[in-house]
Amino acid sequence: MSDEDLSAEENRAISGLIREELAKRRMTRAALAEDARLSLSTLEKAMSGQRPFTLATVVRLETALGLKLRRAGNGHAAAEAALAPDTLGSYSRPAVKWLEGSYLTLRPSFSVSKGIYAYRTEIRWDVELSHLVFQESERLDTAYKQDGVIAVPHQSGYIYLVTNKHGQHRMATLSRPMIGGEMFGLLATLQSGKGATLMPIAVPIVLAPFRAFGANPRFGLIKPDEGEYPAYEKLLRRCINEPFIILQPE
Repeated sequence: MSDEDLSAEENRAISGLIREELAKRRMTRAALAEDARLSLSTLEKAMSGQRPFTLATVVRLETALGLKLRRAGNGHAAAEAALAPDTLGSYSRPAVKWLEGSYLTLRPSFSVSKGIYAYRTEIRWDVELSHLVFQESERLDTAYKQDGVIAVPHQSGYIYLVTNKHGQHRMATLSRPMIGGEMFGLLATLQSGKGATLMPIAVPIVLAPFRAFGANPRFGLIKPDEGEYPAYEKLLRRCINEPFIILQPE
């Protein structure tokens, strides 16, 4: 069998597929290396991009996983890896490229009555993982900033921003963007309670493109007597008034 090295693009695509399979199966890299009769060092270096996969190595990994890592017919994985996994909606980058960008994120404050909490959410395509990801920044409570994956299933018509850290979940369920690019929805997360207690909480949330607020939107806690408040509060009210979400009364 040829020991031809794969290209950098193919290497990234195959690494992404292997990571996805390991996560699905809760399998370690050491276990995969043993099953494929490879050294763990060889597998680690190939997956990190330090050394390209060889065709022989990929064939061993395919046998161990029972999964085709290369595209049938030409030995390339790029076309398969261009799709997000089924668990996220099987979308391609061209189909969701309009979601990429920087968003001003608004939700009610958990601690200040009528206050609005504003921060930044960046949505981008992760080439290595082959799906959209998000990352928050400009938060006052930096210890609680979130990042995670984005699901865009065709069936429901909603967009899901999901954080899963060691089994602890947080999710924003958002509408498809409006004409101005705004997405309205519901955030299900945890609120700090007494002491170390965390309590489940659900609140309206809005993601609005930066372009609607100039180059430097205001972040942090926005109180009713501050200049940005009317515009921010108007967006949050749309969640319930139009309605994009339903909050069941007590």
